[in-house]
Amino acid sequence: MEIRTLDDQLSVSGQVTPEELAALAARGVRHIICNRPDGEGADQPAYAEVQRAAEAAGIQAHYLPVVAGKVSDAEARDFGQLLDAIEGPVHAYCRTGMRSTTLWALSRGRSGLAPTEIIRRGREAGYDMSSVVARVAGEGQNHGGLVLAEYDVVVVGAGAGGIACASSLLSRDSTQSVAIIDPADIHYYQPGWTFVGAGIFQPATTARTMASLIPRGADWIKAAVAAFDPVHNSVVLEGCRVIRYRRLVVAAGIKLDWDAIPGLAESLGRNGVTSNYRFDLAPYTWQLVQKLKSGRALFTQPPMPIKCAGAPQKAMYLSADHWLRQKCLQNIDVEFYNAGAVLFGVPDYVPALMEYVKRYDARLNFSHRLVRIDGEARRAVFEATDSDGAKREVERDFDMIHVVPPQTAPDFIRASALADEAGWVDVDQTTLRHKRFENIWALGDVMNAPNAKTAAAARMQAPIVANNLLVDSGHAAGVAHYNGYGSCPLTVERGKIVLAEFGYGGKLLPSMPAWLLDGRKPSRAAWFLKERLLPPIYWKAMLRGREWLAKPVIGEG
Repeated sequence: MEIRTLDDQLSVSGQVTPEELAALAARGVRHIICNRPDGEGADQPAYAEVQRAAEAAGIQAHYLPVVAGKVSDAEARDFGQLLDAIEGPVHAYCRTGMRSTTLWALSRGRSGLAPTEIIRRGREAGYDMSSVVARVAGEGQNHGGLVLAEYDVVVVGAGAGGIACASSLLSRDSTQSVAIIDPADIHYYQPGWTFVGAGIFQPATTARTMASLIPRGADWIKAAVAAFDPVHNSVVLEGCRVIRYRRLVVAAGIKLDWDAIPGLAESLGRNGVTSNYRFDLAPYTWQLVQKLKSGRALFTQPPMPIKCAGAPQKAMYLSADHWLRQKCLQNIDVEFYNAGAVLFGVPDYVPALMEYVKRYDARLNFSHRLVRIDGEARRAVFEATDSDGAKREVERDFDMIHVVPPQTAPDFIRASALADEAGWVDVDQTTLRHKRFENIWALGDVMNAPNAKTAAAARMQAPIVANNLLVDSGHAAGVAHYNGYGSCPLTVERGKIVLAEFGYGGKLLPSMPAWLLDGRKPSRAAWFLKERLLPPIYWKAMLRGREWLAKPVIGEG
């Protein structure tokens, strides 16, 4: 945590973790303000966790969440009024400190602090407040009027899809001017978190600095996107700054909506409540698995779509396999609660999975959606729907529960003109081009093509989008088409995987001949691929524009 001072009362920073509250208290901080909504990042502790740690350290916590890049006048007024109402040193935080600083600048600018002083203090703290000052002064009705730059291609999102696409594009044509917009400092290999939760990978092996991964030749704009203006080929950043593009790629990922389940956010990381869908919680999963010798372990899966639909049951298989090896599985009730109606959406893989369900004596509960959780009481409540559509509530006590939260497109995507009715970027499912705006493409979890949301899917999509960008600009020939390929390595036991590879409509799309690797059967070869080969392929090939086993198909649907 890097603390930056704005005035005698207020300091700001990026995300504060519960472990850092004692240090803030030692500095004399008496109040902390959270300006970051829950669920923005995969490594983000919930506000409830920070609040508990703050109270333990003698700090009063306040929650004023602001969507990245969308600081409203009302929110700035509330922030200023809160500062005026409380005494003593105050520390505010968001993802990077930019929102907190913007709130301060707007509130203080409208209460009389000189514009030059706002800009000076912001600059000394590392934040450019010039466009915010212009907003206070009423200048520039067109998004504040501050255009930073224009690029051939702008990529929104520096996750797996965004970086891979930019790298593939530049490896094909290094003359393109490319910008990648993302506020995060750390990039995560999220497929590795299942193994972290099983004690196979160390957390540090799944994280690298973002700066080390931005491809050579691309500019990294470390900011959050507030809005899109596709009519004027513009992306509006936090602080009312504008980036213009000739072509746009949206790879903004997915939002994990922890708050959608009452009681979940404040229960995470304690009382046996965990999730491999968060970087800091996957190690807690492994702790719980190791400590549990008897009792009841629940594993949940929310309604689709979600990132990596096999991950909820992977956690169950690997946990049960450990208990089986430790000879305590007979003392543990393993239960899987799936909001959907089937174990896996592609029927060809279900027989192999069911063999492991039987091996672990796991109880399957379909059409059961987790609706609330009481961590203190260790009780989960599910809404069960029968074949006639009638609903009832089912309560289950637990000693351990692995929760997968509901998932949506990010807020700034759902509120944009790029989204369909469900909130996802609206693209043609084969070309990945936007259906209404011809110079916009999307890939990865954020778009609405009916494919599995996996890293393997993004690996295939990135070269396709890169190719089609160049075709559109006249620098390549032949439109590439995406067949819906996705892959889900279902870790059914330590050392064996059912390698599901499929495309649109559940069509099997194996990448290797059946005599070498039959994905419908558990195999050690698939485990070797997942454990040893896929991580270096991700870091050294996919994110570097090397299209191993991912060359785009030209002219075929």
